[in-house]
Amino acid sequence: MLVLTRRVGERVLVGDDIELVVVEVKGDSIRLGIQAPRSTSILRAEVATAVANENASAAVAPPEVEKSLLEALSRHAAASPVQK
Repeated sequence: MLVLTRRVGERVLVGDDIELVVVEVKGDSIRLGIQAPRSTSILRAEVATAVANENASAAVAPPEVEKSLLEALSRHAAASPVQK
């Protein structure tokens, strides 16, 4: 990890098209401005982690739902004639 010291108004360039600027320092926090192309996703780490956890939870079906779906598919397959 690269660690830099910057003062208010000073900038850091990331690649060719991302610019970070220290907007304000107050106590133990800073306000950071970010200029980047709209196509660049910018998320706070805690938000990205929460979204990833929610997506993982939503992707897992409860066992009873999975069982019901399998039973419905089996009934449908048994009732449908096989076409060749």
